Amino acid sequence: MSICRLLKPNLRNFFATQIRMSSDQLGELGKGVGKGGGGGGAVREAGGAFGRRQAAEEEMYFKRKEHEQLAVLRKHHQEEIDHHKREIQRLQQEIIRHEGKIRKLRLDD
Repeated sequence: MSICRLLKPNLRNFFATQIRMSSDQLGELGKGVGKGGGGGGAVREAGGAFGRRQAAEEEMYFKRKEHEQLAVLRKHHQEEIDHHKREIQRLQQEIIRHEGKIRKLRLDD
């Protein structure tokens, strides 16, 4: 059995353990300093309802930003698809034009 096969499951377990440990250390956002919420401004450091509210607003902001970025990316890909479709049509017309020239040359023989 190769070393790679032995290491892969162990690496998976290691990363899964690290992810669990880091999520346990994070705690609930907005709970305040020393309570798992971490720093992030005076309101969040104080904790309480305002800290949780600010954490929720930040999460909503980043989700909105991600949604906007995905919309821009989708639009870009759709524009690329449309461009390539137009290019295909142009090249098909070129093929037809060249085939016509070949037919004309055959008739001239």
